[in-house]
Amino acid sequence: MTVRPVAPADAARSFLKLGASTLALVIAAPLAAQNYAIVPDPSAKTADSANPNDGAAAQSQTPAQGEADSTDIVVTGFRAALENAVAEKKNRDLVVESVSAEDIGKLPDASIAESIARLPGVTSQRVNGRSNAISIRGFAPDFSTTLLNGREQTSTGDNRAVEYDQYPAEVVNQVLIYKTANAGLIGQGLSGTVDLKTIRPLDYGKRVFSVGARGTYADIGKLNAGSKDFGYRATATYVDQFADDTIGVALSASYLNEPYQIQEGNAWGYADTTVGGQPAKVIGGSKSYVTSTTLKRLGLSGTVQWQMSDHFTSTLDGFYSDFNDDQIKRGIELPLAWGSGTSLTNPVVANGLVTSGTFNNVEGVIRNDSFQRKAKLYSFGYNGKYKGDDGWSAMLDLSYSRTDRDEITLETYSGTGYGQGVGATDTIGFTTGRNGTVFKPTLNYSDPNLIQLTDPLGWGGQTRQTGYFNDRKVTDEIKQYRVEIEREVATPIVSALRFGLNYTDHSKSLSPNEQFVTLPGGATIAPLPQQYRQAPTDLTYLGLGPMLSYDPRALLAGGVITLTPNASPDVPAKAYTTTEHLMTAYLQADLKAQLGTAELTGNIGVQAVGTEQKSRGLIYNGTGYTNIVQGDDYWDILPSANLSLRLPSDWVFRVAAARQMMRPRFDDMRVALSYGFDAQQGIISGNGGNPFLRPIRSNSFDVTVEKYFGTRGYLAAQGFYKDLKSFVYNLEQPYDYTGLPLPAALPAGIPNQGRITRPINGTGGKIYGVELAGTLPLGQVVGFLDGFGLTGGGSYTKTEITPTPGGEPEDIPGYSRWVANGTAYFEKWGLNIRGSVRYRSTFVGELSGFGANRVRRRAIDETIVDGQIGYDFQEGTFKGLSLFLQGQNLTDTPFVTTNGGNREQVIDYQSYGRRFLAGFTYRF
Repeated sequence: MTVRPVAPADAARSFLKLGASTLALVIAAPLAAQNYAIVPDPSAKTADSANPNDGAAAQSQTPAQGEADSTDIVVTGFRAALENAVAEKKNRDLVVESVSAEDIGKLPDASIAESIARLPGVTSQRVNGRSNAISIRGFAPDFSTTLLNGREQTSTGDNRAVEYDQYPAEVVNQVLIYKTANAGLIGQGLSGTVDLKTIRPLDYGKRVFSVGARGTYADIGKLNAGSKDFGYRATATYVDQFADDTIGVALSASYLNEPYQIQEGNAWGYADTTVGGQPAKVIGGSKSYVTSTTLKRLGLSGTVQWQMSDHFTSTLDGFYSDFNDDQIKRGIELPLAWGSGTSLTNPVVANGLVTSGTFNNVEGVIRNDSFQRKAKLYSFGYNGKYKGDDGWSAMLDLSYSRTDRDEITLETYSGTGYGQGVGATDTIGFTTGRNGTVFKPTLNYSDPNLIQLTDPLGWGGQTRQTGYFNDRKVTDEIKQYRVEIEREVATPIVSALRFGLNYTDHSKSLSPNEQFVTLPGGATIAPLPQQYRQAPTDLTYLGLGPMLSYDPRALLAGGVITLTPNASPDVPAKAYTTTEHLMTAYLQADLKAQLGTAELTGNIGVQAVGTEQKSRGLIYNGTGYTNIVQGDDYWDILPSANLSLRLPSDWVFRVAAARQMMRPRFDDMRVALSYGFDAQQGIISGNGGNPFLRPIRSNSFDVTVEKYFGTRGYLAAQGFYKDLKSFVYNLEQPYDYTGLPLPAALPAGIPNQGRITRPINGTGGKIYGVELAGTLPLGQVVGFLDGFGLTGGGSYTKTEITPTPGGEPEDIPGYSRWVANGTAYFEKWGLNIRGSVRYRSTFVGELSGFGANRVRRRAIDETIVDGQIGYDFQEGTFKGLSLFLQGQNLTDTPFVTTNGGNREQVIDYQSYGRRFLAGFTYRF
């Protein structure tokens, strides 16, 4: 695969002009001292917060802005956001990382996941060119949970991990990541808990109206006919207080319409061959695409706070997201070493790999596929909080979250003839290297007289298949009810006692609809009608040249292709409906004691979690289906303790210990089974899910040492150790089929005791590591460097988890041994410049395979470089206006996976290009 050009020349000139115009405005603007108020942080009044987790997670101390008096010059923007983050880390009794908005509707990055991925011990995996899922401390996204204003949220994904694409960064004012647990934190994950916070209007304390817009440019260009390389996003936020500041309103809206373009190279794998009598590996086949994505999202957020009396405050939250991810994928699938009838000539071998040669008699499959994901998320919450003068307080919190997702994949095939050995074949030269494989064909794959709609390789068997249709509908729903009573006490050690009950009703269902794409009238091959032909797609980056292109959805709507249901029993076996009823009771003591000149703060408590889980689905026994419901109920006792020793010299020493758990994946808990008589083994054999799965459980310990410089900066060393007492594996094991309908063809005398392959609980292992983090305003060290600063961190994590019972320890999905990030910035006189670098070492990534099934592949290490320049007008006519220019993935780092960790044997090579964003926010 060759490296593509940087960008079209005319687009480059346009952006140079835009950047020059921005800098001209900066130079022409008056340079004045920054002297307006810092953005109030939503956690500033934790004692009265409407976030149900805040009271249990924070000290009632005021963050950075509370430390400045009226004579101070108060910083704003990115420096203010860093100070708020430092204050959060310093004042909380849990080990916490945080990101705060620089201003209303302005997180430091274009996406929430990118902002979170800059925190110590956190990283992200890019999917389709954007970060939409995170890994905390070396665990996959399914090991963490995400809250919105302290409440559990549903997901647009198949399981528990939240995909952050569904939350506009512009409507989120702060993100907290709790790395340790406590009894009052409901919905916590095993690796960490992410809490997204929106604005609290009464805490904010003043009226503001903010609007913003930005244009987006993908410099990789328009890769498919009808696709775009320019997009935009717009946002507006309004905050106000009424009735003598007893009623507050915060409203936010965000709309996004942005393109993403991807050049993909993919190898089926690498086959064994012999060259000159010596064993070697050679590419087995190729499935490479160019993908054009249009992402559209409308996000609405609203909060109403009413301080009904001096003692009681009501807060009502609402959030809505309408998300549409529309993709066109076009490419050519080439059976090579694994192709029927193909032969290899002129091979050149280096280090046991065939790096070049020629494949003969290749029958390619031209692919024109579409993918569309539509998801709507609804989230509502009510919080009523009473705080008396006598030390008693109480809280009631009710919430509802629902996601409806419809995911449609339409694959269509074309080629030179129906079935193997019928049409024209190709003689293809190839070169394999660290950037994948580049080809040199002899056929013209854009010739409509040569390439026709058909099943070139006979994939459909007896079905005359011209493609495949997969419609997956997912519904995810959470209802949550919580009450808490707190009593302040005057003892030398315990400052407050709190008791609470939380009930969560969580259900998730998947309904698949899979059909074959066929030609009308039972035809095996048909030409593409003229009216559906589009401009050929350029696959020059693969060496394949142009290919025949069309919109498969237009063919389906026009009757050129039709759908035939897939009656395979594998389809209904994928469906599931899983429900969880969780009752959580917790008791926690908040601690506060003077130890000489030092102060000891923290908490100690326990959660008791009762779980009742059930799964509904279909069981296929070889002749028919049976509805079945199975499940289990159990209790978990989860003690926790967090202690923080705070010295007058601004040193903080923390220790934490907890029993943590993470419930299994939903698809692993499905009840659906497919089984039959295995004549070779002479037993009943099957596969499916396991509705009796128990959580993954861990005994977790944390030790941290932190040195603060007021709330301007800090340095920290954090160590953690997780002893996983259980884990979830896929394993073949004995299974008793008694009580289930037996296969009709079962011979007499065959026992009901057979075998099944499914997820099981087994012993876990250990994962541990150390994290170094800091924020350092350089002006605090050297006066003339005022305005300059550094923030970032690095982590080293070691895993001793054995994913296969009896095997050697292996890397679990999402695990990177090394993770590092850093941001250097200058912010003064209204000018702000910063550059950021993110690095993660090699890891096992989860990708979407055939039928949206999970595929795990080894990804190589990657380094992502971003930058931004901006100016904030502080005086005069344009006061409140901010201009900025951002660049993402400036080094055009690809996403690469390999065959078993062998760097020369590339499986995926995805290039996303650079992205540039230019825009403004105006606050008044």
